[in-house]
Amino acid sequence: MVLKPLQILSLKKHLTSKSVEGGGETLTFPHKPAKALFEILETYLEVAEVRAVYEAYHFAVKAHAPQKRSSGEPYIHHPLAVASILTEIHMDYRTLMAAILHDVIEDTGCTRNQLAVRFGKDVAEMVEGVSKIGKISFRNAEQAEAENFRKMLLAMSKDLRVIFIKLADRLHNMRTLGALRTEKRWRIAHQTLDIYAPLANRLGMYQWCRELEDLSFSHMYPMRYKLLEEGLRRRRGHGKNVDKKLSAVLEKRLRQEGIQADIQARQKNIYGIYRKLREKHLTLRSLNQLTDVFGLRIIVNTVTRCYQVLGIVHNLCKPVPGRFKDYIAIPKANGYQSLHTVVYGMFGERVEVQIRTEQMHRVAETGIAAHWLYKSRSRQDEAPQRMAREWLLDLLSDQQHNPNPGEFLEHLKTDLFPDQIYVFTPKGAIKKFPKKATALDFAYAVHSDIGNRCTGAIVNDKRVPLRYGLHNGDRVEILTSATATPSPSWLDNLVTGKARSAVRNYLKTQRNKDAIKMGDKLLKRALQTIFKKKIRITEEQKSALLILLSIDSWNRLLTEIGLGERMAIVIARQLLTGVAADDVGGSANAHSLAIEGTEGMLVQYAKCCNPIPGDRITGVFTSEKGLVIHADECKNIQHMLNDSDHVIPVHWATDIDGQFQTRLRLDTINKPGVLALIAADIAAQHSNIISVEVRERDGLSSVIAFTIEVANRIHLARILRSLRGHESIMHIARLRN
Repeated sequence: MVLKPLQILSLKKHLTSKSVEGGGETLTFPHKPAKALFEILETYLEVAEVRAVYEAYHFAVKAHAPQKRSSGEPYIHHPLAVASILTEIHMDYRTLMAAILHDVIEDTGCTRNQLAVRFGKDVAEMVEGVSKIGKISFRNAEQAEAENFRKMLLAMSKDLRVIFIKLADRLHNMRTLGALRTEKRWRIAHQTLDIYAPLANRLGMYQWCRELEDLSFSHMYPMRYKLLEEGLRRRRGHGKNVDKKLSAVLEKRLRQEGIQADIQARQKNIYGIYRKLREKHLTLRSLNQLTDVFGLRIIVNTVTRCYQVLGIVHNLCKPVPGRFKDYIAIPKANGYQSLHTVVYGMFGERVEVQIRTEQMHRVAETGIAAHWLYKSRSRQDEAPQRMAREWLLDLLSDQQHNPNPGEFLEHLKTDLFPDQIYVFTPKGAIKKFPKKATALDFAYAVHSDIGNRCTGAIVNDKRVPLRYGLHNGDRVEILTSATATPSPSWLDNLVTGKARSAVRNYLKTQRNKDAIKMGDKLLKRALQTIFKKKIRITEEQKSALLILLSIDSWNRLLTEIGLGERMAIVIARQLLTGVAADDVGGSANAHSLAIEGTEGMLVQYAKCCNPIPGDRITGVFTSEKGLVIHADECKNIQHMLNDSDHVIPVHWATDIDGQFQTRLRLDTINKPGVLALIAADIAAQHSNIISVEVRERDGLSSVIAFTIEVANRIHLARILRSLRGHESIMHIARLRN
């Protein structure tokens, strides 16, 4: 379809009719949405640009012609509405073309190549970035959602305009959600509240964020929404009077000081109020207890004026201690800048006052869209875009080696929420973190290598553990060691997605290395069990087996053996091809595996019996936990001893390395200082106490259970001999299951 040349002055004439002629054919379209859209476009686009959008519109009309929405209206109403939403932030014509076409790949027979040829590569890429993943088969809904967002974020990193279309698409869907059944409404609203509203917030697009939040809340909890709306209506009259009186006083004072300012009244959105009630553990009836429902926004022309106005506000109204935030000196991660202060108003009520420049206000309302809205090239308007791209690339970089959809969504959701703290490096650089972030999060924010080697931290000149929770203004220095390595327990002390991803990747890599070593040991043991004499396995035999098993490398095979995905004895027998029958013999239990204490994560020591070097031991092999070492007499493995596929003979190596946990039970006389004396004696024997449990048995005696670390049975015997010398200890024994 080729459109006839159109003149901008005649465009309205065409739009007022019910059809438009183009290329000899007449195309019908719903004239009201199209007319409203193109009248807006004429106000800020060039003639040729309007014509290009016009052509995309006709293409979409033809593509979506037979389709209807759930409400019964023609489907083309939706892309037109999405484009209209984007005109509010004056998006460029290429983005508007992509918005009108954003569903043609997903819902019609149109292809990306057709769009690229007809409308250009950038429009086609934007449409593809916005399109949902509907033709790919996923194992579950979580994986589909994760892949959808991963693709969206990747498209955003290439062209930020994709997210404008995606958010506008979701905004219009939320505005028209009432046509869907209840269950589907709740699911879409929950997803919006969980991902899209925080994403808009993270990108500084607060206007859209607030509307997405309120629409989602109204569909998920309609009764709560109505109660809050009614409560606000009752408070609104008094609130307006407070704002009006304070605004009048401030306006008069600023005029006296020769400061021109635009003073605006503002009200927290309904979902924001609901969230505040939940944070404070208040009921809907406690709405009057909230102090920052209403507020004022003061907009001036320079940063210097912002601080002057702050002084005037604090001079007129008493500030609330601890409620001042300077986001001009330290902007939020999405580029937001403003001064926030809470003061006591004319009637003793608390009122939040925000002070910012005009440029800051543009960024505050539209975030990364501020550049398109005002076609500005100012560094301030470009900062949110730069910060958004850095965040997106950082997020995608951390997740590229992590295929787990649950972890990806967890990482994404963690990074989306805006509550942050600001801490300082030893050189004074500022680092931003979510609330409840720890010193360990800080270490990984500096560099993943620093995080992997960290041993502790110094916060405000005091030594603290890595799990220490950071606070605003903390000065943090990380201590490292060349021998330190991440532990699985670190995941319990991490908040940021970047740090959690780094630790998981390290543990996964380390686990694979440990699995290769364990697989090699298990295979050698299996070969020794089968062959009567030592046999050298040739490279030809290895290659033949890899081809048979369709495995790409020998290390991959060893990894699968080490992880329990393949049985070593089966692989050993498959390697027997070409070996003489009289070379084969022995029993499956003829050889035992040496435990050295350095096997890593693939060897665990059972908590039920806590074996230590010197105990007789048995190995139980599972794909979930790897090789678990039990004491021979452990009750938990007695029923498995005849299972040759999973029970593996093991023994302690001659030179065992490491510390092993064991448990002690002490019956003591109940008198002051006993616990301290026992702890001191254990420490004197170079043992570390892991945990202590004290249970009073009667008024004269107590039972104390210790978990301690020892090197072997000899070390344990030395500790027991020392403890028996205390007259306060009546009985001592090693605890077993």
